[in-house]
Amino acid sequence: MPASPSSSYSRLPLSPLLPQNPFFHCPLKLPPLPSRFYSASRAQFLLYPASSVSSSPSLFLSESFNCKDFPDVGDSLVEGLINLLRLSARCDDAELVRAVHAFVLKLEEETYPSNALIAAYLKLDLFSDAYNVFRGLSYPNVESYTRLISGFSKSNREDEALKLFFQMRNSGIEPNGYSFVAILTTCIRIMDLQLGLQIHAMVIKLGYLDCVFVANALMALYSKCGYYEVVPKLFAEITQRDIVSWNTVISSAVNEFMYESAFQLFRNMQAKDALRVDYFTLSSLLSACAGSTAVMEGQQVHAHAIKIGLDTNLSVNNALIGFYTKCGTLNNVVSLFERMAVRDVITWTEMVTAYMEFGLVNLALQAFGEMPEKNSFSYNALLSGFCHNGEGLKALNLFVKMVEAQIELTDFSLTSFISASSLLADYRISKQIHGFVLKFGFGSNACVEAALLDMYTRCGRMEDARKIFSRWQLEEGSSVAWTSMICGYARNGQLNEAISLVHRSQSEGKMVMDEISSSSVLGLCGTIGCQEVGKQVHCHALKLGLLSDIGVGNAVVSMYFKCWNVDDAIKMFNHMPTTNIVSWNALIAGYLLNRLGDKALGIWSNMQKKGIKPDKVTFVLIISAYRQTNLNLVDDCRNLFDSMRTVYGIEPTSEHYASFISVLGYWGLLEEAEETISKMPFEPDASVWRALLDSCKQHKNTIIGKRTAKHILSLEPRDPSTYILVSNLYSASGIWHCSEAVRENMRDKGFRKHPAQSWIISQRKIHSFYARDRSHPHVKDIYRGLEILILECLKVGYVPDTSFVLHEVEEHQKKDFLFYHGPKLAATYGLLMTKPGKSIRIVKNILLCGDCHTFLKYVSIVTKRDIFLRDSSGVHCFSNGQCSCKDHW
Repeated sequence: MPASPSSSYSRLPLSPLLPQNPFFHCPLKLPPLPSRFYSASRAQFLLYPASSVSSSPSLFLSESFNCKDFPDVGDSLVEGLINLLRLSARCDDAELVRAVHAFVLKLEEETYPSNALIAAYLKLDLFSDAYNVFRGLSYPNVESYTRLISGFSKSNREDEALKLFFQMRNSGIEPNGYSFVAILTTCIRIMDLQLGLQIHAMVIKLGYLDCVFVANALMALYSKCGYYEVVPKLFAEITQRDIVSWNTVISSAVNEFMYESAFQLFRNMQAKDALRVDYFTLSSLLSACAGSTAVMEGQQVHAHAIKIGLDTNLSVNNALIGFYTKCGTLNNVVSLFERMAVRDVITWTEMVTAYMEFGLVNLALQAFGEMPEKNSFSYNALLSGFCHNGEGLKALNLFVKMVEAQIELTDFSLTSFISASSLLADYRISKQIHGFVLKFGFGSNACVEAALLDMYTRCGRMEDARKIFSRWQLEEGSSVAWTSMICGYARNGQLNEAISLVHRSQSEGKMVMDEISSSSVLGLCGTIGCQEVGKQVHCHALKLGLLSDIGVGNAVVSMYFKCWNVDDAIKMFNHMPTTNIVSWNALIAGYLLNRLGDKALGIWSNMQKKGIKPDKVTFVLIISAYRQTNLNLVDDCRNLFDSMRTVYGIEPTSEHYASFISVLGYWGLLEEAEETISKMPFEPDASVWRALLDSCKQHKNTIIGKRTAKHILSLEPRDPSTYILVSNLYSASGIWHCSEAVRENMRDKGFRKHPAQSWIISQRKIHSFYARDRSHPHVKDIYRGLEILILECLKVGYVPDTSFVLHEVEEHQKKDFLFYHGPKLAATYGLLMTKPGKSIRIVKNILLCGDCHTFLKYVSIVTKRDIFLRDSSGVHCFSNGQCSCKDHW
């Protein structure tokens, strides 16, 4: 079939040096040849259409030509052939390369354009042909080796590239700058730092360190292998830097989350070298802006891209989508996407990620369906998006489709798949997933095994988790296993096991305290209220320079807030080198935990002034802050709730409605709260109704409370605490038969109530107490001390409130139930074990009951001690008969 006029050849002008053959159009700039070269009586270029061979025209060379007959045209001919080879690579014409190859085999080897042939074959991915040309050379030179090494390196044939490099050295051929770049590229791709260090030494020895592209390759090697601290040192030694040098050091800083360093490097580049930025510079800076939620800086980079004409560049636009996903609105992202004239698979994948980030799962699915081309990254983006939005079942179904369609499965795919099963917390599914992982040979992968361990702990299968941990801790590099196991113990309420494992890991030196493990242990310390160990980890992170990591900084802030230390939490936040939206959310959440709603709203005002884009979590927190303000600011809360959609482009979810309902209920607007639920654009889930039920319990409104309870039970929630709340509401109203019916229903469904647990840390050990608990070694002293404490509190006005005993028993039995609640036992033990005047710190896993709350206020009077207690509602500070919650919790 003749080539169509729209083919790549037909758009090229005719060369004046070639016969005007209508079947061949070529822009070759061949050098002038002697007139006798075109003689009809001698051999010449004969041009034929290649319709019989391929769908695109190709050049065929006459076999009758003999170079020996034309001794004065050798150089000119070779140059023309090299031009033909370049054309073949541009036009992806393998037949043309082979035709030239067949022709030049007749030439003397000294005029043989071997390196050009190697390059042409490599560009067409014809590696065997390229290697055969190389093997046919009697004396390959450094260029021959370098071209082949570079080609193999870029085509996932790194082992062959390495063999060629060592063969070149053994042949006595000294590498040049391009050879070093080629072999360093190989080292980067296989992450071989040891070989890279040897190449670095050779570069210094042969004097190529001043070669800018060799220095750039060395910087890229150290950055890729995680040795960022070497990159700036190498950069400082480069005398003549180019834009690639600056891009390499800037992107290295971004990859290490050192965003402020990246911005400073860019400013230095503008001030010192005044180089014109390219698309790579802007893309790196936009990644830094997204990572640090630097809204103003990101907008400035966008404006700069427009100014220099790079706003239409595909890579820049893809980076802008990522930036506005983190630091803008959905409208910003969609508007940018619609303006893009050219889109690739990365663009569409970024859009799927953006929709998932904004919680719009259906739009993400629509974008995924419209993608003209998909790859494994696209599927992984959808998979992780499902997990991010709590859609575990959809994630599992997608993974099954990926397996059936034979999509490449990566570590990321499998860990997302396992995370999806963790969301479901289903024992049967978790067993099937483990079987799949073993069957397909991923059982020894560290990331996958860590995800499996985490999955077991989330499913409550601690024995299976311990088996993996026991096997894994024997292997080198098991820090992830220790971290996962510590978090698993904490998640399942086995706090002593968790803290013991922390101490053991430190004493045995088994756990490397990197960014991940430090953040995890800090999270554990915050959960259990162990400030002593938390401070040790903080100091360790400071010593190792880990506080430059945003995740570690956020974990330190959160830990201090949860350990009742507001001042150190704020100090840590103010000293963080960079912050992101998670940092700001941690600050707001910390204030709310300590019942400082007005200060939380002050942080929100500060965020707005700085132009920091809030996310879904931010709005859940800020709406909740209106429950803790000194003044009734419900009108402001309504305006904020309405602005989520209109101003910030965030659709309210069940979490947002639950927070808003709790605010209305807190301020006594129960009817408005119920009406708001009835007008929701989607069916309210149990969390929304539960927020209303909590408020009904607070205001003792049993009429709305009963209606709310019916709605909750009709939804058949899987959360046992919801059944307990409904049962307790009936019990508090004296409707014992209804209370028992709810608990019976709960038992029939196999739900178990997590027992109320209170604990206090003393002498590096957690001492836990349950109601009427007699398991403690010092139980006699504790009970005797509590009886004395009760008598002293009764003298100063304490009256037991038996309405908080939610069991149908006699009045004297109710008092026995009340007197030996966990918080009272924990407070007594704390008073016995600490010096006079020292404050007591207690943690309770559920809400503090009203009688314990009253009792602890009186304890603070008779003992002249401050008592800090953190329950599921936040921090209570009992001092001199008053509580920081103002009796609303």
